[in-house]
Amino acid sequence: MTTQAEERSRDALRAAQLYYMQDLTMDAIAHEMRVSRSSVSRLLQHARDVGLVTISISPPDDARGQMAQRIADRFGITAHVVPTPARTSEAERLERTALTAARILAERVESSMTVGVAWGSTLSAVARHVPLKDVHDTHIVQMNGAANVRTSGIPYAGEILTKFGSAWSSSVHQFPVPALFDDPRTKQAMWRERSVRSVLEIQQRVGLFVFGLGSPHADVPSHVYSGDYFDERDRAVIEREGVVGDCATVFYRADGSSDIPELNARSSGPDLDTVRRIPRRFCVVSSLSKLDGLRGALAAGLVTELVVEEALARRLLSVTR
Repeated sequence: MTTQAEERSRDALRAAQLYYMQDLTMDAIAHEMRVSRSSVSRLLQHARDVGLVTISISPPDDARGQMAQRIADRFGITAHVVPTPARTSEAERLERTALTAARILAERVESSMTVGVAWGSTLSAVARHVPLKDVHDTHIVQMNGAANVRTSGIPYAGEILTKFGSAWSSSVHQFPVPALFDDPRTKQAMWRERSVRSVLEIQQRVGLFVFGLGSPHADVPSHVYSGDYFDERDRAVIEREGVVGDCATVFYRADGSSDIPELNARSSGPDLDTVRRIPRRFCVVSSLSKLDGLRGALAAGLVTELVVEEALARRLLSVTR
């Protein structure tokens, strides 16, 4: 049976997470927790007094902490579960998850590190919130091209990379090639060009890869699926092959397999074997509609650290017993 002290500690933790990790005002927290503003103030003070808040938030063994541990144990990864109210839009879930992910990510970045970034809606949201950090000789490299028949992709992908680069005073290396080539032979020829090879060589030095998961069925459309990246033939392949998601425009099925040459031989992203060789693979997911994509990515062994929204985390555990 829960004691009054335990209940107060849980409420103090919730208030601290919303205040320090998600930048909500005390008025917003009071509304969400259905208490007065003065009660929020007392909860935050209690959190500081009992050591829940020092430099970072140190959660006790609460439900979200248990979920994170169960995910960690089941999949052999580090997991962070982001709290959200039950009635929250997909866009708000994304923003809250991205904000938490940005702060955790900043803790992972070190001097003399090469960070690979896969562009997309989730990484665009993370980039908006990434905090400043004083590091040196750090490089940010784009992991897959973003061009299609209507756009070079440079403004979109470049804005994401520039935000990371500015926050960490890092060198930024764009990858100005198509997301998907029309012909794999064209890709093979371009990969021999010195300007392209120079970026590929930087990608090989990546020690931390940051990515979201694309999904053909996401409620908040993944950029690669909502943009002009596929023709009708491609969409037919996605349907026929049972594609549930992609990592840097490399496509995979629910079991983690990616032997889909009609798409992946044309992709500018790193193949999944290459991804698995990167030491740290930091994945951010918030949408319930990306459950199958997340399960596929975990089956493929693409993730070493996961930041996941609470409702999605609960659903992931319920379907992978």
